[in-house]
Amino acid sequence: MKIRELRELSDNDLQKRMRELKENQFTLRFQGATTPLDNPLLIRRNRREIARIMTILNARIKDKEVGNGKK
Repeated sequence: MKIRELRELSDNDLQKRMRELKENQFTLRFQGATTPLDNPLLIRRNRREIARIMTILNARIKDKEVGNGKK
């Protein structure tokens, strides 16, 4: 997914997507350890999308804290 599409999702949808990606990442890593993957770049794409989601979620948390007057 593109970053713009991810930003449009709600927090719950992002967390659900991250869970799915982590499960998929585990599966890909396990498959890669036992047999060669058809497309080894899927692992990198998965990892980067997880990082994007985490960045968006952390930014939202930080915005909420700033909005509430916390530092």
